[in-house]
Amino acid sequence: MKCPCNPNNLYVDCCKKAHQNIYAATSPEILMRSRYSAFVLANIDYLQKSHHSLTRPSKLEKKEIETWTKSVEWIKLEVLKTTENTVEFKAYFYENNSLNMIHENSFFEKENNHWVYKKARLI
Repeated sequence: MKCPCNPNNLYVDCCKKAHQNIYAATSPEILMRSRYSAFVLANIDYLQKSHHSLTRPSKLEKKEIETWTKSVEWIKLEVLKTTENTVEFKAYFYENNSLNMIHENSFFEKENNHWVYKKARLI
């Protein structure tokens, strides 16, 4: 299977490593890519695990995220810029027969010795 974050890679050689072991996400970009793939695959447990404990969605929000991510068709991810703690990206998806895009600059930090998603600024 091709990896959702980059169809030039196989999932087993890319995001599956982080999905099986959060410590394999050794940079904010790798974590962000693995989170995108988790959205595509509706791997909500990984999304929770890779989210900072102070900003992690509640159980109710977790169910809402799962419902939403299964209701859209994910198209592609474009990583635009990375810094030491941020990743700017665009994620494209179809929802209700309409092409949509999330464009954000996400902030990451280390918690419990591994990278986690903390917050985002929509662009």
